[in-house]
Amino acid sequence: MADSSFDIVSKVERQEVDNALNQAAKEISQRYDFKNVGASISWSGEKILMQANSEDRVTAILDVFQSKLVKRGISLKALDAGEPQLSGKEYKIFASIQEGISQENAKKVAKIIRDEGPKGVKAQVQGEELRVSSKSRDDLQSVIALLKGQDFDFALQFVNYR
Repeated sequence: MADSSFDIVSKVERQEVDNALNQAAKEISQRYDFKNVGASISWSGEKILMQANSEDRVTAILDVFQSKLVKRGISLKALDAGEPQLSGKEYKIFASIQEGISQENAKKVAKIIRDEGPKGVKAQVQGEELRVSSKSRDDLQSVIALLKGQDFDFALQFVNYR
């Protein structure tokens, strides 16, 4: 019988991020506490730009955006938001969406699978994802449970389970 396998990836659906950003922009335009503070949130190339005329307002915009991401099922670990920066008379926060598992993070995950996972489970790094394979589907299920119990500083999804 052939080995069963699944892939561990770190992907974010850009359309969902775009929807969350549009919802946040709509809420910011309608909320009373954001009136007359120059509050806005928008795409700036591949980054997300949040700006307002005070530091606490721009962090409030970030909070609104994060709540919209959570409602859309996107892990906040995928959001890499910088610190508020003063630019002229406005405060700005640049945030980016992180995708893909870096080589060192993939090695960390593979080491956890080797050390704590069931015997006979193999993990191979393939670019920005990790392929986990085993003869037993039950072993793969226990690897998924093991990894869900870990606290990584990046988001993980399990795909292509076969």
